[in-house]
Amino acid sequence: MSIKIYHNPRCSKSREALSLIQKQGLEPEVIEYLKTPPSASELKDLLKLLKLRPRDILRTKDADLEALALNLDDDKAVIQALVQHPELMERPIVVQGSKAVLARPPEKVRELF
Repeated sequence: MSIKIYHNPRCSKSREALSLIQKQGLEPEVIEYLKTPPSASELKDLLKLLKLRPRDILRTKDADLEALALNLDDDKAVIQALVQHPELMERPIVVQGSKAVLARPPEKVRELF
């Protein structure tokens, strides 16, 4: 069973989700998205799996987001902002096959097991 996590090791919620996965006996592919940001194409694929719009995976309380003055209804602009500023992406996102979850709270990862 292949599983991957878009992970920020400094985020406690992301660490909790990773721990929950590992407690299932799984060793996920860990993508530290701040070091290896997803491309626009990858983000679009993730959003399809999540069944969410780009605005739904933004860290809306982040001061950097306010500074960008984005039109949150412009999906293309939001995706481009996420490509350029991956720190604005809500985390963690966990993918298993054709399913994905935004694991906030971390227990949401259990939906994939």
